[in-house]
Amino acid sequence: MASTRREFLGSTLAGGVALAAGSLSLLSCRSSPAEGIGAPPGARPIPSKKILILGGTGFLGPKTVEAALAHGHKVTVFNRGKTEQRIPFGFEGVEHLYGNRDPELPADDARGPDGKLIDPNAKPKGLEQLVGRKWDVVIDNSGYFPRQVKASAELLAPNCGQYVFISSISAYKSNEKPGNDEEAPLATVPDPDTDSMGTNYEYYGGLKALCEQAAQSAFKDRCAVVRPGYIVGPGDQSDRFSYWPVRISRGGTIVAPGSPDDPLQWIDVRDLAEWLVKLAEDGTSGVFNAVGPDQPAKWGDLLAVCQKQVKNPSTLVWIDADFIEKEGQGGEDGPFPIWNAPKGDYAGFHRWSNERAKRAGLKFRSAADTVGAILAWFPSEVERRRRVGEQMVANAKAKNQPPPKLQDPEQLRAGPNSQKESALLKKWKEAHPS
Repeated sequence: MASTRREFLGSTLAGGVALAAGSLSLLSCRSSPAEGIGAPPGARPIPSKKILILGGTGFLGPKTVEAALAHGHKVTVFNRGKTEQRIPFGFEGVEHLYGNRDPELPADDARGPDGKLIDPNAKPKGLEQLVGRKWDVVIDNSGYFPRQVKASAELLAPNCGQYVFISSISAYKSNEKPGNDEEAPLATVPDPDTDSMGTNYEYYGGLKALCEQAAQSAFKDRCAVVRPGYIVGPGDQSDRFSYWPVRISRGGTIVAPGSPDDPLQWIDVRDLAEWLVKLAEDGTSGVFNAVGPDQPAKWGDLLAVCQKQVKNPSTLVWIDADFIEKEGQGGEDGPFPIWNAPKGDYAGFHRWSNERAKRAGLKFRSAADTVGAILAWFPSEVERRRRVGEQMVANAKAKNQPPPKLQDPEQLRAGPNSQKESALLKKWKEAHPS
């Protein structure tokens, strides 16, 4: 499970590491408003709620803010203000509280979107800013260590109505059994007080499970735990899911790992955001697997959708999982994102039950919608990466430092590079000359 849990961090912790270069620049830009977010015409009126989001400025957070505002709710976000220094928040009418949620770490100075102190004379702040404040709903999408979640949940429980904790499908102990639901055994960690996720993020799932328990302990039956699978869509800077539509859009001969019939699950970030707001509106509690689509999907069908969305012709060469493993490009170090061979430890990985979430109102847009939105967004992401690189070079020059080694902004951050793909294709054709 180490590799799977590591991949799930792409839009959160690992994504932040991969984008560390961008943290030096104020030129990064938020993706455009997500299509499909907002109250549908003729929807029933919902009383406005006061929603606190712990985090709120990464990938899922902004989509959740956007959905909440579209439904007429009042939003407060609480975070350290670090992400906004490279990706402007871009929402008006949102209260922004700055501080460190970790009670065992020093509080952070209150900083604005430009990274400057809001008040140079102000003392560093932490969770104390939330004391005595009242919100109808708390959405926590930034809890990774149980002490953090325990501190915030216990502090907020007396004055807040509901706590929605964003966990992960990695919170489960095993992926071996297809069709498992929310009652499957959870992952554990040797030391629940650890400050580390492990060398390969092997403690990530177990820590998420402990975070769930901390939230549930504080809010009892007023807590909803959401376990997403791969969160994908426009704005995902990890390139995991995005690799496939973008790579196929560039045409040519493409390695398609495994079999067209291999199972696949994902959740569009816009669908997840809309559903989180619905959970808040309905006061829903319980534990839910947030995976889609509505009906079981096949790997080959998704790649076919990608091919239909682009102009450049492409040819998929299906290479079976055993050959990929033999060539050292499978397993935890394999280069093919999203896909896993459905056998052994991963037999049930893309086969989690989502029935409970669907009964609670989770809806799914089409694969074509998700793929189309990614293809429309990605050119702006390439430009963002280019601007960040240029700013880094300028910063180094101004400090008389050696210029940083930059990655080509056109190069995808996930998936095999062209050399690896070509080498694998060559070996496959040599082994199968017909």
